[in-house]
Amino acid sequence: MGAGLQDGKRDQSLPQTGRSLIEWIAGKGEVGGTGSGSQTWGHGDPMHRLSPIDQRPLAVVRSASTQDYRETLNQAVTAFKVWRMVPAPRRGEVVRQIGEVLRRNKKELAEIISLEVGKIQAEAEGEVQEMIDMADFAVGLSRMLYGVTMPSERPGHRMYEQWHPLGPVGVITAFNFPVAVWSWNAFIALVCGDTVIWKPSSKAALSAVAAMSLIWPVLKENDLPDGILNLVAGPGPSIGEAMIQDRRIPLISATGSVRMGRHVAAAVASRVGRTLLELGGNNAVVVCPSADLELAVKAIVFGAIGTAGQRCTTIRRVLVHAELFDTFCTRLVRSYREIRIGNPLNVGVHMGPLIDAEAVSTMQIALKQLRDQGGKVIYGGQALAGGIFDTGTYVTPCIAEARPDMPIVHVETFAPILYVIRFRTLEEAVAHLNAVSQGLSSAIFTNDMLEAEAFLSASGSDCGIANVNIGTSGAEIGGAFGGEKDTGGGREAGSDAWRAYMRRQTVTVNWSRKMPLAQGIELKLA
Repeated sequence: MGAGLQDGKRDQSLPQTGRSLIEWIAGKGEVGGTGSGSQTWGHGDPMHRLSPIDQRPLAVVRSASTQDYRETLNQAVTAFKVWRMVPAPRRGEVVRQIGEVLRRNKKELAEIISLEVGKIQAEAEGEVQEMIDMADFAVGLSRMLYGVTMPSERPGHRMYEQWHPLGPVGVITAFNFPVAVWSWNAFIALVCGDTVIWKPSSKAALSAVAAMSLIWPVLKENDLPDGILNLVAGPGPSIGEAMIQDRRIPLISATGSVRMGRHVAAAVASRVGRTLLELGGNNAVVVCPSADLELAVKAIVFGAIGTAGQRCTTIRRVLVHAELFDTFCTRLVRSYREIRIGNPLNVGVHMGPLIDAEAVSTMQIALKQLRDQGGKVIYGGQALAGGIFDTGTYVTPCIAEARPDMPIVHVETFAPILYVIRFRTLEEAVAHLNAVSQGLSSAIFTNDMLEAEAFLSASGSDCGIANVNIGTSGAEIGGAFGGEKDTGGGREAGSDAWRAYMRRQTVTVNWSRKMPLAQGIELKLA
């Protein structure tokens, strides 16, 4: 990966610290959006990155061309043959060193994330911390890629399963978590012995370039070949399409919209490849009569406005018992009035901008549909103007009263709109929660153990994540992350999610001097 000036001249030096990373990006007209660990440039179209904070130009990322993609993947295939034979604990040591680099440069990388996608600094630093935590998790995992031994029905035989590296893994990420989701996949894939090809969102390509500029030197210092960690920033119709159609990539992990996920799933399935999909979420929280309202409101406010409502785990629906509805709404509005909106790099700001003006427009269209369908706005929802807000990317977060049967309630609008809905029985609330096509995250606030256990039972939440007295976002990396239905069914991060990045092999060893067959079959030869 390389950097260049406006005239395209190469800058042979890479930033060695986070502060120089920011200075390097701020001082260059163009940065490379493709690479395999050595300095490469990219021959595709330029992507002009403007900050949603103030529309200030950040840099021009030179995207990968289809030829760049082919060359990068060739290196990934070649490097896999080397990397897969490195002992897993040694692979873990390399990931540990990557984690240390991220620790040293946490604030600086977070600042670039804030500048590019508008996250408040605390959330951006939290995203880099997720990368660090995932590195730590992967290091431990590198010594725990366990198979199991099974008893054989044949005497003098041993049967077991083992796991081998899968191959080059393609990772397609979205703008809202521009680096963390990549690390969830990449660090586990690395300790499993895979190489990685990363296509970041074009809306967050600069964060990807910044992260790789820190990480690639670690691979060089360990005398590893180019091609282990690869970056191909570029448009979906060219670079993304090439990845999902490529038979040399056995697994595509994709994060994004349901529409995108369906296309990826169909394309990869047509070549009998694997997919790991993390798609939409339309997450709901149930607030029961016994709930601690102060606790519930705090969790719901963060879950609804975090990342300006642009998380897959954002709280989009709150199902409130009818007895509490008015009291709950009063408290919620009071908390929303205290939310400070502005430059996410400023201390004390709770919510920054949406990613772009198109997202603001989508939010306004959704609110019009809400009103047309009989709902009403209780608080907020306005597009802001004046001063810094003249960028057209800032809004006030919205609380809206709705019915569960409204079509707009079943749509995931990627913006800070919170629908508040009445219910009278827990069974009714669970039915409403499960009625949408997405199934990522859910929560219940109750101090009634029977209600909590019913919510967590097979007849309760149908989501991949179910929480009690905590919100729907802020998942820890120790648990497998993912959801059901239109969310895609994929699982990343903790638990046994590592198995998605490996191939299972069942082994039988005959240590006897006889040849018995399974199922008692006898074959008598003359």
